[in-house]
Amino acid sequence: MTPHSTSPEMRPRASAGVLWRAYERLAMAIGLGTLALLCLAWLPFAALLYPVLPRVPAQRLGRSVITLAFRFYLAVLSLLCGCRFDLSALDALQRERSLIIAANHPSLLDAVVLVSRLPNAVCVMKASLLDNILFGAAARIARYVRNDGAAQLLRNGCQALAEGAQVVLFPEGSRTQQFPLDPLGRTLGVLAKRAHVPVQAVLLEYSTPYLGKRWPLWAPPVLPLVCTARLGCRFDPPSDHPAFTQALEQHLRAELTTPAP
Repeated sequence: MTPHSTSPEMRPRASAGVLWRAYERLAMAIGLGTLALLCLAWLPFAALLYPVLPRVPAQRLGRSVITLAFRFYLAVLSLLCGCRFDLSALDALQRERSLIIAANHPSLLDAVVLVSRLPNAVCVMKASLLDNILFGAAARIARYVRNDGAAQLLRNGCQALAEGAQVVLFPEGSRTQQFPLDPLGRTLGVLAKRAHVPVQAVLLEYSTPYLGKRWPLWAPPVLPLVCTARLGCRFDPPSDHPAFTQALEQHLRAELTTPAP
């Protein structure tokens, strides 16, 4: 057999590998396309209703639509794209009010995963995303917290928490670069102290770092992609936010380096 020849037994394996890689690319196209279509479908309604509906019914409608859309999106990923999501632990939080959800941030899918199970969740979003034509209208009608800077984040976050919302905040500030966890900023602790609300730690874990900081948007996933959400400790409203931030970081880091039972 020459060095470049292929035995008959290996040819089916090679063909299967090519087909599987093609399926991974197709799954990526289906996933990204479905999310874009969902955003575009809601965009004109959100844009029209935002200036005319009163604040409370508007934000209730906006959050409900986003939660249902994200649940549908994850169902599509599970059915057609080789993804598996174990998010049942989040269901215990659905009825709770005035709570900060502090999660690690390994992937662009993190907010989708959390909001799909938390119908009264409010995400803290960069100003560029709230101004984005695809996401902005939906985020504004749901009254997501705009992050133009610490002062505005704290003001809007305190208001959302006073109204009973769950504020989803990724204390790393951006997607994780140095796994398992980047150093935490102190804004979350300051918000919890000012609003005097508890903080629930959530651990998000993926089988691969798909759509992480170092994973290009156009790079296909490695399937099957498995995502699991676990509840960590519940922290009381802090009085010393630097000490709280240190304790939260230690807890997240320890949990993320310990295999789940």
